[in-house]
Amino acid sequence: MASTISFARGAPSLDIVDVDGLRAAADQAFSSDPGGMTGYGTAVGYPPLREWIADRHGVRPEQVIVTNGSMQADAFLFDALVADGDAVVVERPTYDRTLLSLRRRGADVHAVGLEPDGLDIAELERLLQSGARPKLAHIIPNFQNPAGYTLSAAKRERLIELARAHGFTIFEDDPYVALRFTGESPATMVSRAPDAVVYASSFSKTVCPGIRVGYLVGQPELITRIVALATGAYISPNMVAQAIVNQFCRSGAIDRSIETVREALRERASVLCRSLSEHIPQARFVEPEGGYFLWVDLPEGTDVDALFDAAVARGVQFVKGSDFVLEGGASSLRLAYSGVTPAEIQEGVRRLADAYREVAAAS
Repeated sequence: MASTISFARGAPSLDIVDVDGLRAAADQAFSSDPGGMTGYGTAVGYPPLREWIADRHGVRPEQVIVTNGSMQADAFLFDALVADGDAVVVERPTYDRTLLSLRRRGADVHAVGLEPDGLDIAELERLLQSGARPKLAHIIPNFQNPAGYTLSAAKRERLIELARAHGFTIFEDDPYVALRFTGESPATMVSRAPDAVVYASSFSKTVCPGIRVGYLVGQPELITRIVALATGAYISPNMVAQAIVNQFCRSGAIDRSIETVREALRERASVLCRSLSEHIPQARFVEPEGGYFLWVDLPEGTDVDALFDAAVARGVQFVKGSDFVLEGGASSLRLAYSGVTPAEIQEGVRRLADAYREVAAAS
């Protein structure tokens, strides 16, 4: 059997990870602060990295907590703000782990549709007018996972207005913001409305996934509550990883890494879109402006469960669209192009097209 080509995982391939830069950052971290990085810290994270993040966002360090990856930051925020039965707005589709995390906490999840320019604000307004009182709205504003869409500046402003008017918090979950291929990203919502927004991001997408360093930016009172949760969970996050990231950022290696990753992803996204258009012309998608993911809609009635099995038989993996919604998504799929080379993308799409023809012929 041919080697497996995976469009399933949102992670950069090794060839675009700055291994040498990370090695140099580790050497410098151990040389400059061996005590600080090898000892227990506190739940706020490695202080120099906390300060670097605060400077980047124009906030005070006490408005930042650095965690073991952004998923842990998400979990702490949900624990702080979401109780059993609380209404929470999410995008439709949205990251599958977010859905699982909220449902485990007993949240009353309201999924609001996505458009190519982000959340369907008119649908959200109808939901609010119907009497829904969300505690939180989880938004992935840039190159959304799984759809790849970006929330427009106008919609960001309207969402902030709605949050203030209806008393809910916007959770701006933004790990892909630096990975724009063209143009400039709109201003973050947290910079526009720090009173109504909590912001999260991660170094997993720009440095490497194994580093497991993420963070939250929010009002000091909320961050203090989350620090208490983190203290009870682990006393201190991974100081070694955070110290390495700190050196990687302060040396300027982070900017070079972002540029390398961004250029590779730009090429891969373009190759994927061209290949799909050539080999599966029935596929409908919006070419991404950045990020890791492409959402693909196949003709209504396409059995994506059967397509998944047929693709696996040919050594191709993807994630079913139904994994990212509470219901529906039966004819959709997500393709991650971050971990595959252009040559692998072309071969993978050819195999996927062969699987699609088999499934379509059987229907």
